[in-house]
Amino acid sequence: MHVGKLFLLPNVLEETLASEGFLPASLSKTVGLLQGLIAESEKVARRYLRRFMDHDAMARCPLALLNEHTSAKDEEALLSPMVRGETWGLISDAGLPCIADPGAGLVAMALDRKILVEALAGPCSLILALQLSGFSGQRFCFHGYLPRQEGELEGKIKDLEKRALGETQIWIEAPYRSGKMFEALKRTLQGTTRLCVAASLTSPSQRCFSYTIAEWRKNSFELGKEPVVFLIFRNSSECKE
Repeated sequence: MHVGKLFLLPNVLEETLASEGFLPASLSKTVGLLQGLIAESEKVARRYLRRFMDHDAMARCPLALLNEHTSAKDEEALLSPMVRGETWGLISDAGLPCIADPGAGLVAMALDRKILVEALAGPCSLILALQLSGFSGQRFCFHGYLPRQEGELEGKIKDLEKRALGETQIWIEAPYRSGKMFEALKRTLQGTTRLCVAASLTSPSQRCFSYTIAEWRKNSFELGKEPVVFLIFRNSSECKE
């Protein structure tokens, strides 16, 4: 039986951005090979295909959903066309699938079933933020989302601060909570701890600054409802511990 294929396709970080300059030139050809597309929402999937196809081609491309509501049994069903030999793509709402987004479980299942999996390069807010932060890129750890309860959050921030000695700690927050997270960090972290706030990366309103907490408390800015990557790092020479 012919083996199917799953392409892991990059998306822009901000939906209003043009594909040029952010997505690889080879992506258009790859999308043209697809016999179906898996996305977090139908709206995002159609908007994505519109970048590369006319209306008639879009209408012929089946869509399937993979998000936080998708069960393992549903993921199994998503792979059925590829088991039969078809070529499908997987995208996330922004950036790269499987990185701080759904997809890892689907890829694991695909590999178990000998389905070919290929990833195309593209923008990733976590890596861009790490590059721009000036913090260690040799040792780093991503934590997804931190707890929302105030007491738990404070404890987690302090724990990450201890781990940040020589190792960059990275996490994200829902856009509507970014401002609250920023204030919690300025309130909880030690003055010598370095914090990078990387907001709206690749967009015209991009801001990325790295300061000590003492400096942030003197010179700060407002965060709106925008995607933000937070990073902290501690140099041993600047720490009491």
